[in-house]
Amino acid sequence: MKTILEDDSRFICEINAPCFQMLSQDELTLIRNSKTQVLFRKGDSITKQGVFASYVLFVINGLSKQYIEGYNNKSHNLRIIGPGEFIGLSSVFSANVFQYSVTSLTDSHCFLIEKEAIAAVMQTNAKFTTNIVKRYCLHNSNLYETIGSVLYKQMNGRMASALLYLNKLKNDHSDIFTLLTRKEVSEFAGVSTENGIKLLKTFEKDGLIKLSEKDILLLNKTMLAEIAKHG
Repeated sequence: MKTILEDDSRFICEINAPCFQMLSQDELTLIRNSKTQVLFRKGDSITKQGVFASYVLFVINGLSKQYIEGYNNKSHNLRIIGPGEFIGLSSVFSANVFQYSVTSLTDSHCFLIEKEAIAAVMQTNAKFTTNIVKRYCLHNSNLYETIGSVLYKQMNGRMASALLYLNKLKNDHSDIFTLLTRKEVSEFAGVSTENGIKLLKTFEKDGLIKLSEKDILLLNKTMLAEIAKHG
């Protein structure tokens, strides 16, 4: 992690993200005075599950993965986090620690904003608060869907769901699969690396996907959707 100072060419003077356009000048000043700009290099830990959280992060650019850490070095990937998203919102009111880990998949430029500043703005600005609540509800909805997939689907259904989710990101991030190892793809499906590789090879043999070095091309999304639904 590297702090970006004002004399750095990557320093951003103004907060131009749409969610911050809802703030008054005083609220913007509060946020501006409570933030630090940082650059996370590819592979850096952005948040660590269980570590005390004194700030919320806002992603300016870059991609990262959010995941839950378990025992015996096992992890389950929850989602990809991209530009314009917050990390660590749950720490503002409900928890004093990060409830998940986040690792940067690419170089990522972020604002670290003191959580007290976010809380203060939410208490006075209804539009900003509504925006935050909508984001939080969407994340919870995705989490429930992930839990349901792990609990009720077989391995092939979970892998199909993971591939379809990641493939949706290709519109904005064409290299999404190449940023992930086979282990990381398997962790989105909640299966071991060995089983994940076997499933990918089976899908390729069945003509559903094509494995092109690190990239994965989806050839039959309709059938994958059926497998994801009934698998």
